[in-house]
Amino acid sequence: MKNIIKLISIFFIGIFFIACDDNQKDKAQSDNQTISNDTSLSDIIKKDKVVIGVFGDKPPFGYLDSDGKNQGFDVYIAKRVAKELLGDENKLELVLVEAQNRVEFLRSNKVDIIFANFTQTKEREEVVDFALPYMKVALGLVSKNGEISNLEDLNKKTLIVNKGTTADFYFSTNYPDIKLLKFDQNTEAFLALKDNRGDGLAHDNLLLFAWANENPPFEVGITHIGNDDVIAPAVKKGNTELLNKLNEILIKLGKENFIHQAYDATLKDVYGKDIKADSVVIENKE
Repeated sequence: MKNIIKLISIFFIGIFFIACDDNQKDKAQSDNQTISNDTSLSDIIKKDKVVIGVFGDKPPFGYLDSDGKNQGFDVYIAKRVAKELLGDENKLELVLVEAQNRVEFLRSNKVDIIFANFTQTKEREEVVDFALPYMKVALGLVSKNGEISNLEDLNKKTLIVNKGTTADFYFSTNYPDIKLLKFDQNTEAFLALKDNRGDGLAHDNLLLFAWANENPPFEVGITHIGNDDVIAPAVKKGNTELLNKLNEILIKLGKENFIHQAYDATLKDVYGKDIKADSVVIENKE
């Protein structure tokens, strides 16, 4: 009997110490996670590389050229940010993202920063931290010959949107009766429009202006839907150190009018004389 009691005592003592050890491990893991989140700028400097998420199929903002190289307005700015962070734009790793996985790529530490035509909204502010904006934008709608010129024209018609975009959220929330055809990638969405699988396509108006110029007879029949918004880079929620550094860099670039330089290098020829740089870009001076 005494032996049994002794064994039971040893058993419970063992459980106690195991539980204490597990609690210490959990606390250590939690502390390490907190440190990692708070010092990601230090991590970037330590690994001597910054990973930035960009689009690969959204010209002229982020796309792959015929040689498979990343090009576009967002990419141009991302390279300069990398140079400011680490002294060399070649220390930049670009990772292709899609609209619906931008937040997840930040949360899972697959990227340090998102520069992927990311419209700042109240809903997104709850899950990521946006830096200072660098572009103005609104929703627009493109259709063949601009036949859809107001939202009433969408009655009993199909509207194409990309999953996870501002257009997807706007129409799902405000016009639930409009039939939406959703795609993951921009290339899929625009191909569906060309193939007459939808009657119109809603997206950022700046993207639509550029696409319509290259794809007659499609025209942007509705140039402005909903509110005026801004596009900004984003970091993981709570990553204050990196956010502050990114804002510091954007202010420096603003004082140089660098965003105008990026516009001239990547967007000016696309938009021509119809759109002025000042109506598109934002230079942060302070």
